[in-house]
Parts: sequence; structure tokens; C-alpha cells
Amino acid sequence: MTRPHRRTAAILASVALLSGCAGASEDTASSPSPTQDESSTAAASLADAEQRAEEAEQAQQDAQDRADEADRRAEDAEARAAEAEAELGAAEARAADAETELEEALTRAEDAEAEALAVAEEQAEQVEQAAANEAADTPAADTSGMSNAQQNAVRSAQSYLEFTAFSRTGLIEQLEFEGYSTEDATAAVDSLDVDYNAQAAKSAQSYLDMMGFSRSGLIDQLVFEGYTQDQATYGADQAGL
Repeated sequence: MTRPHRRTAAILASVALLSGCAGASEDTASSPSPTQDESSTAAASLADAEQRAEEAEQAQQDAQDRADEADRRAEDAEARAAEAEAELGAAEARAADAETELEEALTRAEDAEAEALAVAEEQAEQVEQAAANEAADTPAADTSGMSNAQQNAVRSAQSYLEFTAFSRTGLIEQLEFEGYSTEDATAAVDSLDVDYNAQAAKSAQSYLDMMGFSRSGLIDQLVFEGYTQDQATYGADQAGL
């Protein structure tokens, strides 16, 4: 059963008191009426009861307001906690993405470094091979007992042979054209270990790269360049004519 509110209970009690007084007056007409002081005291008690009831009601309302405020603050705190948790989750996700991107960047850097290293090694091998080929294409020479002019002629002859093919006479004539004496040019060329058959084959292929030749026409051209008949024939054979 619901307990009545204090103020309501006080009012009801006052009403009952007044009703009781009225009933008693009717049933006991011979009883004396209450004095003025007693009525004033009853009214003051009633007013005081009402005042206390109002204060109790106000206190209860204040307590309810404080409880509601506490609930609101608790809800706000829970909302902020949920928001902070969501932000933490987002931050963790961003951190995981950043870590993944870093790992991918490191992988790409390692791949690029490996590729660059492979390219550098390949280029180094090509340079080394080119140097080896150049050294192999450069005829060795015995320069012992040669004059300075003859040694210079040897270096010039080697440079020419690295650039293109020459017959013996064609190389001597080229050195003479450069200002070396016939003696120095001849000594320089003869000091070189040159395979003139191979030189004739190179010359034959160079001619065929520039224009067409018959077999006999190519042999004649090689002979004109200073190759012997046998060397010219060898060159044409190697060229496929």
C-alpha cells in the first residue's frame, strides 16, 4: 500500500481534527466550546505542519534533482568513455595501417636496393668484359730495343687496330700518313702479333655491311687494301662468299 505524502497526511489529520470537533459539538451540546487560545494554537500547529510538509517536499524534490543530475553526469561520462574508446580503436587502426605501410616501404626499398645492386654488378661485368675484349683485341708488341719514335708508332698502330681492321701494308701506310718514317712504321707494325687473316675477315664483313660485293670483287678490294691473295680469299670465305 502506498504511504501518503507527509504534507497530505498532515492536512488530512487537520481535517479529521476539525471534523471531530464539529461532531463532538453536535453530540455533546452541553460540552463547553474551545477557547480562542486553543483555536489559535491549533491553527498555528496546522500552519507549522504545512510548512514542514512543504520543506520536506522541497527537500525531496532537491534530492530528486540531484539524483537526476548525477544520472545525467553518469550518462555523459559513459558517452565520453565510449567516444574515447572509439578514438582509441581508430588510433590503433591508424597505427596498424602505418605499420603496414612502413613494412611495404621497407620491402620496396630492399627490392630497389637489390635491383640497383644487380644492375651495378651487371654493368661492372660489362665494363670488365669490354676491357678484357679490348685487351684481347690489342695486339701484343715487343718494344725492346726500339727507339722512342718506334715505340710511339707501336702505340699508334695498336690504337688503329682497336678501331678497325688493317692489312700489314695498309697499317704501315697509315702510320706513314701520320708522319712516322717508313722504317719506324715498319718496325712498329712488325713488332705486333697480328692475325692478318682475322683482319681480312673483319674488313670483308665491314665492306659487305656497307654495300654488296661479288666474291671476286670482294677479294680484289681486300687485295687493293694491302692483304695478300691468301688473306683476301680467307676473308671472303669467312664472310660467306
